[in-house]
Amino acid sequence: MKLAALFGRRADGDNAERIAENYLRQHGLTTITRNYRCRFGEIDLIMQDGDTTAFVEVRYRASDNFGGAAASIHPAKQRRIIAAAGHYLTAIRHPPPCRFDAILLKKLDASEVEWIKDAFGV
Repeated sequence: MKLAALFGRRADGDNAERIAENYLRQHGLTTITRNYRCRFGEIDLIMQDGDTTAFVEVRYRASDNFGGAAASIHPAKQRRIIAAAGHYLTAIRHPPPCRFDAILLKKLDASEVEWIKDAFGV
């Protein structure tokens, strides 16, 4: 893959995360942190929804080839996100109720946002 394509994909990912964060904030959630990274993986957004902490995976796919955005959150990816969330929670004295959400985007605007609460069913 060419360098320009890599930078374009990263910019698309950053834009998708900003759109997702704004969408969730419009729906009453509060941002705790963005792009939480640890040795186990990365969590795109950590948001507060009332008493619940939502670990949010943001996926943008311009086409449904290869299954689209939802299919790209495969079991191995879910395990990495769950492990990273566990790492995040170890620093909290009394961990709150948690869930894993997904925000799926077909366009890099807020016109087609799909929010799946409790996407992993954990």
